[in-house]
This record gives sequence, structure tokens and C-alpha cells, in this order.
Amino acid sequence: MSKRWRTGLRPRLVLWFAAMMLVGAAAAAGASYVSARNTILGAAQDPAMIRLRDQVTTYLPQMAFPPDQQQLKRLADNLKGVGLVVYRDQSESSGLDPRSLTPELRDQVARTGRIQFQRVVTDGSPQLVIGMPVMRTARDGSSQHTGVEVYQRLSLAQQEAAIAQLATRAWQTAALALPIAVALALVAASQVLRPVRALNTAARKLGRGQLDVRLPAKGSGELADLVTTFNSTAAELERTVGTLRTMEAEARRFVADVSHELRTPLAAMNAVTDVLDEDAEQLPEDTAVAARLVAAETRRLTRLVQDLVEISRFDAGRAELRTEEADVALAVRASMAARGWADGDGIETELPEDITATFDPRRLDLVVANLVGNALRHGAPPVTIRLAADEGTVTLTVLDHGPGIPEAVLPHVFDRFTKADTARARSEGSGLGLAIARENARLHGGELEAANTGDGARFTLRLPRTPPESR
Repeated sequence: MSKRWRTGLRPRLVLWFAAMMLVGAAAAAGASYVSARNTILGAAQDPAMIRLRDQVTTYLPQMAFPPDQQQLKRLADNLKGVGLVVYRDQSESSGLDPRSLTPELRDQVARTGRIQFQRVVTDGSPQLVIGMPVMRTARDGSSQHTGVEVYQRLSLAQQEAAIAQLATRAWQTAALALPIAVALALVAASQVLRPVRALNTAARKLGRGQLDVRLPAKGSGELADLVTTFNSTAAELERTVGTLRTMEAEARRFVADVSHELRTPLAAMNAVTDVLDEDAEQLPEDTAVAARLVAAETRRLTRLVQDLVEISRFDAGRAELRTEEADVALAVRASMAARGWADGDGIETELPEDITATFDPRRLDLVVANLVGNALRHGAPPVTIRLAADEGTVTLTVLDHGPGIPEAVLPHVFDRFTKADTARARSEGSGLGLAIARENARLHGGELEAANTGDGARFTLRLPRTPPESR
């Protein structure tokens, strides 16, 4: 039996409903049994007590008090069935052994002055023992105990058999109630759980982004209130998500428009700042410092705009792969050479040749530049670039020996505008490089992962040797 079945609402409803029905049936059967048992035993003992009283009353005028042994014998013989007559230390029996009487019954008969009975089991057979004192009317009209006690024993075997049969039928009835209870419980659970299942299905659709899902509210009560609440929540969620999506789309469109609009003036500014940078040595010292600062900030702004344009292409779904089959190691070395990075300058490479794959060289160049650049800026040498491959995947690993990525930043390291050192708000990077690198990896059908090694940070790029068709 699965854990879901054992802990689900349906089996619990069935079990509780069946348990309640079973307990109710058992209680009813038990009450009927007790009532019928008392009726059966009462139907046997009450007439027996009346007969014994009548027999003693009929013979009483013939007795003299105190009685002799002969009178006790005649009284015992007059009793029908198994009986015993006792007077002090004298007794006469018609089949009943005085030693079989319990002290409790003898005491009750002598002390109360009324007829008493007791049920006992003799040799495995249920018996009814009745005892009564022989009373006579005194001169003052009061009842007086003569000291004579009469006992009679009757078998209850027939009644016990009837009671046992009754008990068997009672428990059979309770047992028959169990499948009926389970059937009724299944029907009741199905009726109760139908709206719950509908809510569950609707909630799954809502979780998958189908925000227009609604349920018909039928009837009244808690479940109808729950459906109404769900519909209200879904409607509010649809409205809120729609507003957020609109705002997000407008924000992305604004960023994309601004980035594109900035490219033309930035191109002119870069041309001017390049001239100023080249002629800085001929300018006065303060003017040269200002010219170099303007040139550096213009280049930084240009990189930021380029990153924003790249991100906007991914957001708009316009990013495309222009793939070719090439040697991955050669592409990595070309990316390093374009930025002046070489072995021995704090960089160690393990780039076996003849590892070919189909990829977009420009996008791989961006990924390598971001990973190695981050390692050089934020880590410590040596920075290791390691290439490996198997039948279907190419793996490029970049390791540094710096402080690593802060644990609080690690889960968000690929988020946009995330920087490991938040205190350095004006660090050289834009905070978009790793986000762009990951988008490029995913565009190839691969993945980019970050982790700490204990001695620094490790970034792992995995690309399929044959990427999916460009989007």
C-alpha cells in the first residue's frame, strides 16, 4: 500500500466512517445482547422464585416450630427439582449438597429475610441457586424469621445456549455491517472529495500558469465558500500577474529602447574620448586626468549598453546561434589572445586539441571572456582553464584560488546585476556578464554552474557537441 493511499484524505474518511459505523453497530448489538440476556435470565429466574415461594407457602401451615428432622424432610420432598432445607445445624436435601452453597448467599438469605438468587457454574454448567427464609407472622402482626431456610437449584444450560446463540448473531450482524459501512463510506468520501479533486486540478492548472481557471460555485457551505475563495484568489492573482507582466514588458522595452538609442551617441563619444586619451600627454595635468577619466567611464558605459542590448535580445527571443564545427581549444585560446591573456600570466591551461564541437564562436568567446575575466578580477592566481570532453558533451572549467563566492551570493550569482562585492557599487563589471554567459550556454542547449572549491571559485560550462537548432 503506497504512502499516499495510507495518508490520503479518502482512506482516512473511509476508515473513520467505517469505524463509526462499526462502533455504532457493535454498540447496538451489544446493547441488544445485554437486554436480551437479562430478559432470558429473568424469564427463567423470576418464575422459579415464584414457584419456590408458592411451594413453601403451601406447606407452611403443616409445619410446627421449631421443626423436627421429619418435618424438614417432608418440606424437602415437597420441593420440585433439586432442593435443600436447612434449620440451624440440621438439613434435608433432595439432591442439593449443602457444601455447594456459597457463604455469600447464606449470609444474604439470613440477613435480609428476603428471597435471594445467585448464578454459579458447577462442573462447567451454569446453575441458578435460589434461597429464601421461611417467615411466619408473629402475634404482633410482624414477620418473623423461623430460622428455616429453603434452597433450590435449577439448570440454566438451555438459557445459556440461547444467550450464546444470541451473542453469535449479534456479532455476525456487527460484522455484516462492516462492508455496508465501507460501501457507504466510499460513497460519502466520493461525494465529499469530488469538489476537493476539482480544486486540486484547478490549483495545478493555476500553478502551470493557466491563470484564467475558475470553478463553478454550487450550493452553500464550507466547500462552496472554499470554491468562492479560490475563484477570488485566482482572479486577483491573474490581475496581479497581468499587471506585473505588463510592467516587466514595459521595463524591458524601455531598457532595450534606451540601450539602442544610446549606441549612436556613445559611438561618437568613444571616437572623441579616444582622441583625448591619445593626446592626454600633451594636455595640462588636470585636463589629462579628466580626459582619461572621461575615456574610461565612456568605455565602461559602452560595455554596459552592449550588455543591455545583448540581454534585451534574449528577453525578446531574438538571440540566434550561428554555429560552425570547430576546435574548442583553438576557440578558447583565440578568446584569451584577443584580451591579452596568455599562459604564465597567472593563467594555467589544460586545453587538449582535437576536441571538436558545433558552436557559435562569438557566443563562446563571450562566455570565456566573462568567466576568465571574473576569475582574474575577483580571484587569485593561478587561474586554471581546463577542457575535457566525452562522447556527447564538452566541459570547460575555470578555477581560481581566491576567496571564493560568498555563500549568500552563490545561489544568485547568475542573476542580473548581482555582484559578489556589494560594497563596490562602481566595480568594473556591469553585473550582467554571468547572466549573459549563462543565457549563451542555455542557447547552445548547455548549462553553466558555479561552486566553491574551498580554495576558490569554480565555474563549469557544459555544452553538447551538437546543440539544438537555434531559436
